[in-house]
Amino acid sequence: MTRLLLGVTLERICKAVLLLCLLHFVIIMILYFDVYAQHLDFFSRFNARNASRAHPFYNSSRPNGTVPSYGPASAEAPSPSTKPSTNQSATEKPLQPCQETPPGLVGRLLIEFSSPMSMERVQRENPDVRQGGKYTPLDCLPRQKVAILIPFRHREHHLKYWLHYLHPILRRQKVAYGIYIINQFGEDTFNRAKLLNVGFLEALKDDEEYDCFIFSDVDLIPMDDRNLYRCYEQPRHFAVGMDKFGFRLPYAGYFGGVSGLSKSQFLKINGFPNEYWGWGGEDDDIFNRISLNGMKVSRPDIRIGRYRMIKHERDKHNEPNPQRFTKIQNTKMTMKRDGISSLQYRLVEVSRQPMYTNITVEIGRPPPRLARG
Repeated sequence: MTRLLLGVTLERICKAVLLLCLLHFVIIMILYFDVYAQHLDFFSRFNARNASRAHPFYNSSRPNGTVPSYGPASAEAPSPSTKPSTNQSATEKPLQPCQETPPGLVGRLLIEFSSPMSMERVQRENPDVRQGGKYTPLDCLPRQKVAILIPFRHREHHLKYWLHYLHPILRRQKVAYGIYIINQFGEDTFNRAKLLNVGFLEALKDDEEYDCFIFSDVDLIPMDDRNLYRCYEQPRHFAVGMDKFGFRLPYAGYFGGVSGLSKSQFLKINGFPNEYWGWGGEDDDIFNRISLNGMKVSRPDIRIGRYRMIKHERDKHNEPNPQRFTKIQNTKMTMKRDGISSLQYRLVEVSRQPMYTNITVEIGRPPPRLARG
């Protein structure tokens, strides 16, 4: 009996060992065929890649749609008769949207105003800029079309430096842009905000595709090209830290110097106020309009939003506005009736210069009571 039980046990053990060996063999075969298939796939792709590299037009979808150049001793160089025509749209790669962060930016810039500057030099340095101060990137599709508006009178010296620095910066930022100088005609009291309202309308007359508007004083130069001149989900204040303020924001509601609004944001606040004659107040009114319409001001990092100001004496006929503090307190009551909807002006001249478009306008004069100061 004992021997019988022992025999049954040994038989069961042998069967179990046999099953384990069979299972082991099956697993080995599965792994073998899987590795074999991977090797076949690798060699087929390797051969296909080598075959494509032997083709004279391998990698024709390079940046700008260019064909790779070949040295004189290269056996792969196509003959002149087989070189593809640049007019063949089938070989051209469609332009892709410009990158959110352009790859050609250099960061912190050295800005100085001691070297002499001329408009001829600016023009030589920027051969890609079209008549009227317009530029469009050729190697990518710009995400926005930007009109840069500068309120202006008797600042030719400053304008040369502004153009000298800003054109290269804007090109590196891959911006499609046009520069408009809004020149106040005559010698009446200066009105910065009203000139910018004029610039908004006149730029759209020139090109209705503008969807972003940058409003910049002519004496402010950015010190970092990572401060991107474009519009954002919220109104943008670019000039966070000016040298005259010790590179600090003077107060939380400051919106002066350089700012940007999309077309829809600008219209939502009824543009800028027209009744701030003389220096000061209009930028605070604009900040109030933004806040009262449920928007918030966005800013770059203080280390990037730094600016140098070209030093100058206060302009004649641009004395501080004595009524600015009273007007700022009444923005809520005045913004719907005072702005782009009530703008009146007379267009004197539009002149398209090589590096900018000059728009000379007559915008009237302040009310008699304000004019007397």
